[in-house]
Amino acid sequence: MSTAQVATPPVAPRPSGSGAAGSPAPEKAGAAPSPTVTDPALVRRAVKAAALGNAMEWFDFGVYSYIAVTLGKVFFPSGNPTAQLLSTFGAFAAAFLVRPLGGMVFGPLGDRVGRQKVLALTMIMMAAGTFAIGLIPSYAAIGVGAPILLLAARLVQGFSTGGEYAGASTFIAEYAPDRRRGFLGSWLEFGTLAGYVGGAGLVTLMTALLSSDDLLSWGWRIPFLIAGPMGIIGLYLRMRLEETPAFAAEIAKAENERPKVPLREMITGQWRALLLCVGLVLVFNVTDYMLLSYMPSYLTSELGYDATHGLVVVLGVMVLMMIVQPFAGALTDRVGRRPVIAAGCAGFLLLSVPALLLIRDGGLLAVAVGMGALGLLLVCFTAAMPSALPALFPTRVRYGSLSIGFNVSVSLFGGTTPLVVTALIGATGDVMMPAYYMMAAAVIGGFAVWRMAESAGRPLPGSPPSLEPGTDGTAGTAGTAGTSGAAGTRRTCA
Repeated sequence: MSTAQVATPPVAPRPSGSGAAGSPAPEKAGAAPSPTVTDPALVRRAVKAAALGNAMEWFDFGVYSYIAVTLGKVFFPSGNPTAQLLSTFGAFAAAFLVRPLGGMVFGPLGDRVGRQKVLALTMIMMAAGTFAIGLIPSYAAIGVGAPILLLAARLVQGFSTGGEYAGASTFIAEYAPDRRRGFLGSWLEFGTLAGYVGGAGLVTLMTALLSSDDLLSWGWRIPFLIAGPMGIIGLYLRMRLEETPAFAAEIAKAENERPKVPLREMITGQWRALLLCVGLVLVFNVTDYMLLSYMPSYLTSELGYDATHGLVVVLGVMVLMMIVQPFAGALTDRVGRRPVIAAGCAGFLLLSVPALLLIRDGGLLAVAVGMGALGLLLVCFTAAMPSALPALFPTRVRYGSLSIGFNVSVSLFGGTTPLVVTALIGATGDVMMPAYYMMAAAVIGGFAVWRMAESAGRPLPGSPPSLEPGTDGTAGTAGTAGTSGAAGTRRTCA
């Protein structure tokens, strides 16, 4: 193990019952868990390995979204272009349907055999699924087998993604020192943005450089085939990592046996925390998919921008978000996760309508200001959630419970956002519906923030304090991350 332990008297293990959502189970009187002193080099490797997996997931997302018209021509019968596009996005949406299943398999497995092993497995599956798409023959070559193989590859991607985000955020959170968990966790979403920008940017470049015939015959395969080398690099980084100190301590509590955690305990035993997780992920993903997935189509269909201009605007917003992301993550360590997330909810509640009005003004500057404002508000979530969500659950069930809550919320609310908003506009004729939808999500997210516990600078539930090298492990010297981790210093939920 690359972490060193501060010498303290042995203590009784901390129970891992559900307790209050987001708060640790109470310690026995006078007991103090042994603090963990982190290894900075190991922490950096953990962050890189976790962020690369997220980058790969969203690289595929960006590629698939912006090359969808070409994929429709390659994999589905010629005829109605709209039917081709809908079929392509149907295969895309299928991945969201199996995400909860992946979460229910990989999450409990991560609490059983370890975070590192499961994250290596999800990386292999994601890379294989994406790489396979680049190898599938066209419909013209093998007929109906082509769309069937495309659907199968998408299901593999979606299933593996069900264990990716929760595992990656858990991995970083359990490695990070308490005082820097927000900053280090923010790099996970930096990877998300980098992957999306890389995927969408590559498609834009290829569209500009290749003729339509070249793109249709072979060019579309290039972005998917790139996933192979990316997956090998990511797997190498993840295989070099050791298990997190928190999980290693959990094994030690079980007398060197793998922890046995029933699925029922992950759900019914954590139902308060799961509800908070669903609410937080709802506002996070509704606003995320609204801005990064739906807005390019909105700019094209409602404002008459061509597809390239709409994409360039969104890419510019994401680059802005990448610049701000680490600073916002560090801010959550200073002022807390709750104030930052609450500010994002308040901002979307108050500014969604003005921002959309600016976007609908149609002028390039107005569109840029409106989109930029929404992007900066979204950073409040992308910077805080990777550290806030793992802190809702105790170590014993963290990977499994977070996987279930996160993927259920994404599948029901996040991934369906473009479809639902389009349907609402069609049913009501109100083009301001995107703003109202984000405002409704902000209300739900605001209620979840009100009920959640503050976790900044404090030990994860069920884990000992995690300190940086050179930090005295005695009580009180680590700020709010003192060795007791007692509920008295943590706001608990009613």
